[in-house]
Amino acid sequence: MKRTRTNLTHQAHYAIRRPWRIPSHLRRLTRDSWLRLRHADHVSYYRAVMKSDIIRGAEGAVGSHSHKRWLALGRLQFDYMVEHGLKPEFRMLEIGCGNLRAGHLFIDYLNRGNYYGIDISPDILISALDKVAEHDLQDKVPHLTSVRDLRFAFLPDEYFDVVHAHSVFSHSPLYVIEECFANVGRILRRDGWFDFTFGRTDGKEHQVLREDFYYRTETLVALADRHHLNATFMDDWANLHKQSKIRITRRS
Repeated sequence: MKRTRTNLTHQAHYAIRRPWRIPSHLRRLTRDSWLRLRHADHVSYYRAVMKSDIIRGAEGAVGSHSHKRWLALGRLQFDYMVEHGLKPEFRMLEIGCGNLRAGHLFIDYLNRGNYYGIDISPDILISALDKVAEHDLQDKVPHLTSVRDLRFAFLPDEYFDVVHAHSVFSHSPLYVIEECFANVGRILRRDGWFDFTFGRTDGKEHQVLREDFYYRTETLVALADRHHLNATFMDDWANLHKQSKIRITRRS
């Protein structure tokens, strides 16, 4: 039977192999326990996590431990999307745009006004605005918006050719993912698509510290089907990144 990352045996073996990570894990456990007491819902909780992480640097807050890695992960996302159909004339919505790790490349590539980025963290969006100026992208007029949910209520019907979410659902409980699935079809054009990554497990689905969530592929495919969406597992992404990727399209 496959062990989950919450299994005590797994954690003990992990600690023995990587003892230098124990202090940072204990600090994270203490912080997250305190934040859970103060924030009942997931969005408020994770917004507080981001606020705490940004103190140590915006690039680290989005999961990049060096500027070189930040650039590489952004380039990886961008190249994959272009190779898989993204065109400059497309309108694109990036969910969890963060500080524009990939977004600064999308903004530069897309036609003026065609990039929309949303994030639950107002703090990380301030860093995103700095990136717009740093990369001289003001004339591209990107749209950056702070949100509390994934209902997309402020966005028009059938407006986006592409929706993109990297390392968002890997930090989301299932009800947040379902909220997105229930609403993303409305804002997608009929021939548009929605690419997202997720933490995949072949064993028991689980979460770690309410920050990292692991799902079976079939769970997300069935959830998409429930909301009249087609879901395709992107096999060619598997060799590029530790997270897995699924492409969602509207059902005819």
